[in-house]
Amino acid sequence: MAKMTKDAREKFLSDLHVGVIAVERPDRAPLSVPIWYGYEPGGDVLLWTESDSLKHRLIRDAGRFSITAQEEQPPYKYVTAEGDVVDIGPASEADMRRIAIRYLGDEAGNQFADANKTPSAIAIRMRPQRWLSFDYSDE
Repeated sequence: MAKMTKDAREKFLSDLHVGVIAVERPDRAPLSVPIWYGYEPGGDVLLWTESDSLKHRLIRDAGRFSITAQEEQPPYKYVTAEGDVVDIGPASEADMRRIAIRYLGDEAGNQFADANKTPSAIAIRMRPQRWLSFDYSDE
């Protein structure tokens, strides 16, 4: 049982997990919701959502968020990354398709991306600056 190395935590975050983002909001507990995301080691966390969503408005206002990914079966592992938003803009078709295929596979991912293309789709990018991680497996 130990904290993960930089390489191990970045690899774990890049593996296929449903993430849970958390973002502060005034006068209430932070918003915490599951989300599909994209990440490659050393890069930014990429979210795809709608411009009128609560998560977009809160992330835009806060300028930062955190994301947690976990292994739900023993041996348990988790990684949390938090950082500042580095870009919010229109979601490219390539970004949307890449995330959908990551979670649903080629055929279903392409169908999902085609069915969910909207002019209000946005991409949010966050650069991880602080990390928490733990690996409960025996090495």
